[in-house]
Amino acid sequence: MILINGDFNMEKITVETSRRTELVEITEKVSLLLKKKGIRDAILHIYVPHTTCGLAINENADPSVKRDIISRLGEVVPRDANYTHSEGNSDAHIKSVLTGCSLSIFVEDGLLRLGTWQGIFLCEFDGPRRREVWIKGAGLKE
Repeated sequence: MILINGDFNMEKITVETSRRTELVEITEKVSLLLKKKGIRDAILHIYVPHTTCGLAINENADPSVKRDIISRLGEVVPRDANYTHSEGNSDAHIKSVLTGCSLSIFVEDGLLRLGTWQGIFLCEFDGPRRREVWIKGAGLKE
């Protein structure tokens, strides 16, 4: 393996969302990017440059988990409350603060080091939209 200036250039992936609120798994897209770039060992930073969506790592085996997360976030932060922001998407801004806009993940031997049932999700709170996910890391290539 060769160290390539300690990092690799930022890459972007596009995610098309189809509903106002949904969790879209992007694990496979991120894994394919690692393979394409030949990244073997790294610390990967994943970031969304949007204020009404977020990122999360959670269970990717049972779809009811995604439904439960969306449902409970909707109860904690309802769409129609007494918000002062006039665009009608205050709930989306608050939910994005709760989920966060970035993740860091270890990559070893070309694989994302996720737990058995974990996946990476873009959390859409103001869709449908076309979203960008920015990925950059520091590590070793093949």
